[in-house]
Amino acid sequence: MEELDPVIHAAARLRITATLASIPPGDKMSFPRMQELLEMTAGNLSTHLRKLEDASYVEITKTHQGRTPVTYLALTTRGRRAFEDYTEALRTVLGAQK
Repeated sequence: MEELDPVIHAAARLRITATLASIPPGDKMSFPRMQELLEMTAGNLSTHLRKLEDASYVEITKTHQGRTPVTYLALTTRGRRAFEDYTEALRTVLGAQK
C-alpha cells in the first residue's frame, strides 16, 4: 500500500496545500485570504503553516505595505512536488480498494 505523506495528510494541512497548489508556481497568497478561504482561526492556520514550513513545503514571507505588516504564503517547489506525490498516492490507495 502507498504511504501517504503524514505532513500533508492532516485535513487542515491538506486544505492549505491544495489551496496553494491551485495558484500558479511563483504566485503568493496573503495570510488573511487563506484564512478567509479556509475559515480557520489565525492561530490554527499559523500552527499548520509552521509544520508545512518546517518540512520546507511552504514559504512564508513577511513584509510591509506602508506601515502595515503583510504575510504571504507560497508553495515551494518541494511542497508542490510533495502535493503531487500525495495526490498520486491517494489515487493509488483509492483505486486499490475498488
